[in-house]
Amino acid sequence: MRIGLDAMGGDLAPKSPVRGAVEAVKAYGYHVTLVGKESVIRGELEEIPYPQDKIDIMDTEEAIGMDEPAALSVRKKRQSSIVKGIEFLKNGVFDAFVSAGNTGAVVCAATLSLRLLPGVDRPGIAIILPTLMKPCMVIDVGANVDPKPLHLLQYGIMGDAYSKHILSKESPTVALLNIGEESTKGTDFTREAHIMLRESQLNFIGNVEPKEVYGGKTDVVVCDGFVGNLFLKVTEAFAETAGKLLRRELKSSSALTKLGALMTLPAFKALKKKIDADEYGGAPLMGVDGSVIIAHGSSDAKAIMNALRAAAENVSHKVNTHVVEELQSF
Repeated sequence: MRIGLDAMGGDLAPKSPVRGAVEAVKAYGYHVTLVGKESVIRGELEEIPYPQDKIDIMDTEEAIGMDEPAALSVRKKRQSSIVKGIEFLKNGVFDAFVSAGNTGAVVCAATLSLRLLPGVDRPGIAIILPTLMKPCMVIDVGANVDPKPLHLLQYGIMGDAYSKHILSKESPTVALLNIGEESTKGTDFTREAHIMLRESQLNFIGNVEPKEVYGGKTDVVVCDGFVGNLFLKVTEAFAETAGKLLRRELKSSSALTKLGALMTLPAFKALKKKIDADEYGGAPLMGVDGSVIIAHGSSDAKAIMNALRAAAENVSHKVNTHVVEELQSF
């Protein structure tokens, strides 16, 4: 399997992408192609030992910055690592493509170049969220901030297919993120989406509030990209804040409390592993005709390694094939 990796994308590029690629190659045996400015990438590779038969470089002249306008950058920077990486995926050079770069640019380039799967009108970014009960997929978290109710139905179908074939859930439950459980709650948009989801063949259980998502009430949560992105960022911010507050309290506590904290350290480490976004790696861009994984902009080497693993799983489980089959059956 050959996976393309945007070596210029992310807040910690090119160091984190390069080191993450090396770790992934050593752990899983993938062939990874680093897409970006060759001189910069080679400078990073020279600092660490790596299997030269499993890692190569595709030189590109440009890079799209994290703060650049997505559509304009994709049109102007045709030789950027994102645009060229998606192009290589389209032409079959790569089996999958991973980027921690400008999310809007990745979505735009993938939609324009790869096109959409039959039956999909808008792509959606999906994340796997740890909950009290089981992993839950949330879609969309940023690709489509102004969707139509039909798009949320399509997200539900794609989430259902992913949950069945990647997360091994036989009959995934699907819910609509809303401000209340009642079907009459929300805007005209969410109420119409509720009707479409309820009348579909999905195992739709109605509306869920955020607290029920964290409680593990459902397998798939659908929402528009604006709400989903806020939900994701609040979740990340709260987890980080809670960790800092806990460490602050422990530092100011008595010796006995610190001893108790030390004894419970294995439990804290296990909890951190379960809620650590880096363990999940990246978010699949659902609905495009190709395997594209979007990693967090702040991804470190471990997160990049796991994003590459997620890309390989997406390919090996033939997720897009199953998504098309589900869409056709609906």
